[in-house]
Amino acid sequence: MTTAPILEKTAPAALEVHDVHKWYGTHRVLDGIDLTVRPGEVTVILGPSGSGKSTLLRVVNHLEKPEIGHVSVGGELIGVKRHGGRLRELSERAILAQRSRIGFVFQNFNLFPHLTVLDNVAAAPVATGRLSRPAARELARELLERVGLGDRTGAYPRQLSGGQQQRVAIARALALRPGIILFDEPTSALDPELVGEVLAVIKDLATSGTTLVIVTHEIGFAREVADRVVFIDAGRIVEQGPPAQVLDNPRHERTRDFLGKVL
Repeated sequence: MTTAPILEKTAPAALEVHDVHKWYGTHRVLDGIDLTVRPGEVTVILGPSGSGKSTLLRVVNHLEKPEIGHVSVGGELIGVKRHGGRLRELSERAILAQRSRIGFVFQNFNLFPHLTVLDNVAAAPVATGRLSRPAARELARELLERVGLGDRTGAYPRQLSGGQQQRVAIARALALRPGIILFDEPTSALDPELVGEVLAVIKDLATSGTTLVIVTHEIGFAREVADRVVFIDAGRIVEQGPPAQVLDNPRHERTRDFLGKVL
């Protein structure tokens, strides 16, 4: 388990989700979510399928717009700005700039099939103007080495296993040096024998002080790396706390029922 650094009281939270509601027609997916993540903290989100976990991550980087509530990352509102007493939507260009500071690792890798591994990782720093192409490619080499793929820089995604592709996706998320990285069930699309290699990379990030929010069904992994576990059901946070509390001594009957089925 990692230990979040001691912070000054004035330091902004890495992530604040304030009273977020999201619905599609009559189906309420998120129902008043409040969540605060401190810098350097590893937060693991658990819950049954359809509970709103993935939607919550997509709201954090404004891939989904909440009907009610707002999100801040590093003290900055995401997707909106205050205008008088109301919140107004930012331009798409401004939202894209904000997203570049929030890493996102998807279930299904989402790599560019026509680009090499190296260029998949280097693409975003070049596109956002943060680095020149040579500098971005050098950074990409360093990050691929970090995730154990320094020898596959010239390969294309189709030439890699699922676990290798997901490690490339993690390197790509790191390339913009985000303040926070979101993982949406990063091992769910992998064959069982490939899960460990991806979790090992995430564990390395967890011990490096990177702020992580991870949606996963890997309970043992959550127990090992999380500073805090959040259990969501029916769009609401039912219970949250240290892994020893939530996983080993849950207070809520719904949490106990869920864990009894997956452990």
